[in-house]
Amino acid sequence: MDAGTIVGLLADPVRLRVVAALALGATTISDVAEAADLSLKDVALAARRLARAGLVHRDGHTLLLHTERFGEAARAAAASAPAPEPLSEDPGQDAVLRAFLRDGRLVSVPAQRAKRLVVLEHLVHVFEPGVRYPEREVNALLAAWHPDVAALRRYLVDEGLLSRDAGVYWRSGGYVAV
Repeated sequence: MDAGTIVGLLADPVRLRVVAALALGATTISDVAEAADLSLKDVALAARRLARAGLVHRDGHTLLLHTERFGEAARAAAASAPAPEPLSEDPGQDAVLRAFLRDGRLVSVPAQRAKRLVVLEHLVHVFEPGVRYPEREVNALLAAWHPDVAALRRYLVDEGLLSRDAGVYWRSGGYVAV
């Protein structure tokens, strides 16, 4: 069974509650109905659908959730997923960026200076060379990455990637593609 099929089955709130009750130890239709606050009819219909899909083994009124199917589907989905696009051509930098970036957001600022510099050099690319930015715009651009815009701004200035004068910032460092 594939992960998409499992997600589709669990998209129904009744089936999801039945699976949750089974995962928490209910073993009969009446146990599931009581634990999930559902009618016996709803549980029986959901259990039949889950059994047809192979997620539940049904023996009369006794139900058994095939929990191993969830792991199998997750492993198969992970194995067939396309390789993610590299965030950097350098494998070491790519590993650092993958450790600290999720879905285009910075999950935490690296404590180690070398790693922090890799992240900052990646972030500085949101600023166009030669363009001057008021602090409010710098904050808006950095907020898309991480909520602590003051720390990011300070790190970028301290590392010479941004320069500042009278509340105006401009890019002054980092790699520029030509």
